[in-house]
Amino acid sequence: MALKSGRKLQPSSSRRPQIFKNPKAAFGLALIFMDALLVALIIAYVPYTKIDWDAYMSQVTGFLGGERDYTNLKGDTGPLVYPAGFLYIYSAIRFITGGEVYPAQILFGILYSINLSIVIFIYVKTEVLPWWALILLSLSKRVHSIFVLRLFNDCFAMTLLHAALATLLYQKWHLGLILFSGAVSIKMNVLLYAPPLLLLMMKAMNIYGVISALACAALVQILVGLPFLVSHPVAYISGAFNLGRVFIHFWSVNFKFIPEPVFVSKQFAISLLIAHLGLLAAFAHYKWCRHEGGLFKFLHSKVISALSSSSSSGLKILKEEYIMTTLFAGNFIGIVCARSLHYQFYSWYFYSLPYLLWKTHFPTLLRLILFVGVEFCWNVYPSNIYSSALLLCLHLLILWGLWSAQSQYPYDGHDSEDPKQSTADMTAFVQRLLQQMGRGSGNLTWGRNRHTPLSFMQRRLLLLVAIFVISVGFFSFLDFNALDEMGNRVDDLEKSIDELRAEMGVEGSPSPLAPSKVMTEEGSA
Repeated sequence: MALKSGRKLQPSSSRRPQIFKNPKAAFGLALIFMDALLVALIIAYVPYTKIDWDAYMSQVTGFLGGERDYTNLKGDTGPLVYPAGFLYIYSAIRFITGGEVYPAQILFGILYSINLSIVIFIYVKTEVLPWWALILLSLSKRVHSIFVLRLFNDCFAMTLLHAALATLLYQKWHLGLILFSGAVSIKMNVLLYAPPLLLLMMKAMNIYGVISALACAALVQILVGLPFLVSHPVAYISGAFNLGRVFIHFWSVNFKFIPEPVFVSKQFAISLLIAHLGLLAAFAHYKWCRHEGGLFKFLHSKVISALSSSSSSGLKILKEEYIMTTLFAGNFIGIVCARSLHYQFYSWYFYSLPYLLWKTHFPTLLRLILFVGVEFCWNVYPSNIYSSALLLCLHLLILWGLWSAQSQYPYDGHDSEDPKQSTADMTAFVQRLLQQMGRGSGNLTWGRNRHTPLSFMQRRLLLLVAIFVISVGFFSFLDFNALDEMGNRVDDLEKSIDELRAEMGVEGSPSPLAPSKVMTEEGSA
């Protein structure tokens, strides 16, 4: 009876939801629930601060009234400077809430919980942070204020962006680009992710896949802006995608210590742009493309592949951690080089800050100090020369930590790469084994005129090669489409090993991939 009762208990434990088997996921779920309670308390007891809400509603009123000239869509804070997706989002909010602030706060509170859920999903998926560090995602006073006390459009843009990043973890590049373009249609700051995203797409897809994904993103922009592009295209493009805007010096959080005449000068803007492009190029060359031989060799290989009729059409699977590290670091470079960061701009990179800190080689205590320091600077109001200088120093320290961290290998082992490249990789692997065996065996040589039993080193080489080939074959079998290709790879590998031995003067040795021949010669010796 005891045995039967034990058997009855086992299925119930196996039917537990998978999330409760992962302590980090369970903690993240509890964190989302507790933070939702905190958001409810903030909405109920903390007074709302009116900043841009009235301007948003004025601009939406003009749009709903039939105005399609972007120069005529204005509010208390000036003309409309966001793409058309912003108008659609806030028109829907106005329809739901009637333009009232309190129901809009509830709506933004729900949006906050959705965004936090997506971000925690990304963190759990990549497994960069320890479970307890997830609580850092809920400790920002400024970010809570941006969502439920300010109602900025940055909240919708970043939520949609984080949804795009989550889809990229599953290698859904076209869907990710569509969501990314949707985020850009709400606020243009999302374009800071564009350079690293383009690099990742070039690593994962061939040129035709990259072009089709970019076409999907462009189509989203055309459809979103179509009512304005048809009637007043110049006004829409120049207003919604104005790259030359000069922000007010008073509101700058990061460069308040720069004198205002220098801050608003074109020379300062050009200097920051050069620094931005230079840092992106340096990280791309020495960090993100290091395993391909650098940025220029990578681009050259992509050009050759595009011109070649035999270019691979399959996807290369990128590691989830590599995807997030590249995207978050690329965006952070743009943050460091931004001419002006306003208080709501903190949402552009706050949710990536713990991830970036844990990608540095810094000790945990220093990571926490940097996190608290950044949060402190963003809560100094109004900002001053000391808080802005401190924020810049903290940013630069984090950037140096990312630069000095070890580069990651970008590709996952289960990708559909070119068979020739796979054979070359296996050949290089065996060549390294042969070289290591030659260094470690001292007087041991495999001469063509010697017929001695297999030594310990030879047996070890055979075992390692067998394990390697069996492993590759097993993972290829999981794809159910690579069995025939695997046989060709093994044949090519055997030929490559014979050629390597010929170069090393060991042609008479038995092939590691011919076990029957090895057993015959061993028995006759």
